[in-house]
Amino acid sequence: MLDRSAVNAVLNEALKTGGDYSELFMQDSDFNNIRMVDGKVDSASYQRRVGAGVRVLKGTRCAYAYTADTSEAAIMETARAAAAAIEGVPEYSVRSFEVRKGAPGYEKKFADVTNDMRIELLRSGTAAARAYSGEITQVEANYLDADHRIMVANSNGVWAEDRRPRTRLIIETVAMNGTEAQTGYSAPGLGKGFEAYRELDPAAIGREAARIAVTMLHAPECPADSVPVVIESGFGGVILHEACVHSLEATSVGRGNSEFCGKLGQQIASPIVTAVDDGTLPGAWGSIAYDDEGTPSRRNVLIENGILKTYLVDLLGSRRMNGHPLTGSSRRQDYTFAPTSRMTNTFFAEGKDDPEEMIRSMGEGLYAANMGGGSVNPLTGEFNFAVLEAYWVRDGRILTPVRGATLIGKGSEVLMKIDRIANSGLALAPGMCGSASGSVPVNVGQPRIRVSEITVGGKGGKL
Repeated sequence: MLDRSAVNAVLNEALKTGGDYSELFMQDSDFNNIRMVDGKVDSASYQRRVGAGVRVLKGTRCAYAYTADTSEAAIMETARAAAAAIEGVPEYSVRSFEVRKGAPGYEKKFADVTNDMRIELLRSGTAAARAYSGEITQVEANYLDADHRIMVANSNGVWAEDRRPRTRLIIETVAMNGTEAQTGYSAPGLGKGFEAYRELDPAAIGREAARIAVTMLHAPECPADSVPVVIESGFGGVILHEACVHSLEATSVGRGNSEFCGKLGQQIASPIVTAVDDGTLPGAWGSIAYDDEGTPSRRNVLIENGILKTYLVDLLGSRRMNGHPLTGSSRRQDYTFAPTSRMTNTFFAEGKDDPEEMIRSMGEGLYAANMGGGSVNPLTGEFNFAVLEAYWVRDGRILTPVRGATLIGKGSEVLMKIDRIANSGLALAPGMCGSASGSVPVNVGQPRIRVSEITVGGKGGKL
């Protein structure tokens, strides 16, 4: 990392062609990845990634340049490269820095962990998955950890340092009965050091992945219909993430490409819905102390009792949105990306409803116990999600597991159709979210919820 005088010089150099804001982002990160297939280590890698990026703004114009060489001379050249895209008269200089530092975020450093310790986690998860059923024919287990050390300084006088440890264990299984195959998946993760494995049990992760695969192996195809759907806690929150909050990011709103443009203060969801993005949760996968512009992370209530309260806004987004306040939501994958508005830990808040009553009173419908991947169009809010584990409900009782279910709809419509939110059971599930500034770690979450009607896609007939 450069000292303050060198950073000051870089930021002033970036302002010389007429920019009104300059920013330096520096990164020093370590990554460990180990992959095991059927109990044998298939690959192992260690990577260290170091670099810096310089951004210059003038109004809503943005120029960004980056380098893997973190010497003062190289970063100065990078600042000149970014500044060259801006034309004007120099009017601004760098303010005195106010230094902010995040807590270390770990108890046990990954640098103090041996690969034998990492491999033992994979072996435990693999063995548990294999032992669950003779129908499990393949187990792939992946361990990853990352230790990100970042510094961001800008011409407004911000100097912020953050350390972001994260680790995750991913187990995928295949179950076969001779003619058909189904997969299972479980992949918890935390924003902690290696002490995370006091909470994350590899054997439990392996059994869960195996259970899903075996359950779906014996399930009939899901019928297609428009029915009530109960969505389970944890990864069920992908509905909120994809079908709603992507459309609340300044990346979309600031360009007029969101179905929620101009709707602050208006009802956009059922009155029982409160939705939050909170980057301050201790040890959570998506948490940060400071965002990648140096703004402190915060708890943002996006929707309160159905009313839209705020968007997720970075500096450039704020300029495009007539000065909307910053929300500590500026993020990037690494130094090769300029930052933009992104989610952290996003979830529906707990409501007032009995989670068991949701199924008892729904008549015929679908219980989505585990969500898979999906896609959404932020402009229209139209989405399509696969359901990893699903059950058909009739007369308020689970009739049978079903496979191949998809949920199809529009975010704004689904938000208005949420008629139950459980009074307990809020859980978060980790993932990686891709957008304009690369792939960043995020949590999705919710308690159990019910939507009064969603289009369910499937290839099956009437059950």
